[in-house]
Amino acid sequence: MGQKRIYIIAGEASGDLHGSNLIKSLQQKDSTLDFRFWGGDKMEAQTQQKSVKHIRDLAFMGFAEVVMNLRTILGNINFCKQDILKYKPDAIVMIDYPGFNLRIAEWAKTQGIQVIYYVSPQIWAWKQNRVHKIKKVVDKMFVILPFEKEFYQRFDYEVEYVGHPLLDAIQQYKANNHPQFENEEKEIIALLPGSRKQEISRKLPVMLEAIKDFGQYRVVIAGAPSLDEDFYTSFPLPEGTEIVFGKTYDVLNVATAALVTSGTATLETALFKVPQVVCYKASPISYHIAKRLVKIKYISLVNLILDKLSVVELIQGDCNPKRIAKELKAVLPNGNRRHQVLEDYQNLSQILGGGGASDRIAEGIIKTIN
Repeated sequence: MGQKRIYIIAGEASGDLHGSNLIKSLQQKDSTLDFRFWGGDKMEAQTQQKSVKHIRDLAFMGFAEVVMNLRTILGNINFCKQDILKYKPDAIVMIDYPGFNLRIAEWAKTQGIQVIYYVSPQIWAWKQNRVHKIKKVVDKMFVILPFEKEFYQRFDYEVEYVGHPLLDAIQQYKANNHPQFENEEKEIIALLPGSRKQEISRKLPVMLEAIKDFGQYRVVIAGAPSLDEDFYTSFPLPEGTEIVFGKTYDVLNVATAALVTSGTATLETALFKVPQVVCYKASPISYHIAKRLVKIKYISLVNLILDKLSVVELIQGDCNPKRIAKELKAVLPNGNRRHQVLEDYQNLSQILGGGGASDRIAEGIIKTIN
């Protein structure tokens, strides 16, 4: 049979997290597997290997930004194809990152390489016609949101729902760690402004302006591991604001409330039972294009999974200091929305079910490549 080789492609911080947990499960089930991957610090730590390309050089957000970086992106796609041919994997595992991964999937199919997709592209939100391409080029799709299985069924495509890997990541964290932020009189407001320079530059200044009158709280910014402190200190930080790197879970574990940019972080915050306000601001061009194309009622995973407006979403013009401050007050202790949000979080955990996603998908991958 020989040693099996798996090529994994993750292009964002959440993909790096899910990728590292997946590799861990795969290694436990078969210690002979060989990996080559695009990812970040967490996948590197799990494999003791360097990534082929690091996520800090891969993440471009929004339509305008993608167009500006098109040459880099196309160069990366070409480079990736050559690298895969040299490595000769038994399968490619793609984690989210659809603009890039679906192009590689289409090409891999012509090369006769097995394509496994983990964390479905959010085609239910926009570009639903991509489902036809996925049916053609993806051999096996694992999904992590309960409503995705039903969505794909409408197009006569069988996918496997494995549960959400964040449940495992957070359970593991809670089993092993204790808060790093005790011994303080003040309660914490956490700021999670995103993981990419572009989005942080757009949202962090607005968040900082919004919290300047909350001096009775301790403000902690969860810094992206791929960025350095100088980048954050270039913003007008109110006195006493702290920046921590690689400790987002430590912060959420003890935070009283949070301001969170949309994306995976909204779900992480909810699973840590921290009432939040979701803040979203894109470049005007990207926003207007998205507004025409996006087909969903909500932008945060929390509201999408609950199928109701539970956490307040402040989008574009509404994402201003005055509105943020008002909504933040409402979810702090004694705020009029806090109790309801915490009740909704209980529901959310029940809908998502138990953990075990990484193990289930590892089993599925091993079955597929054997």
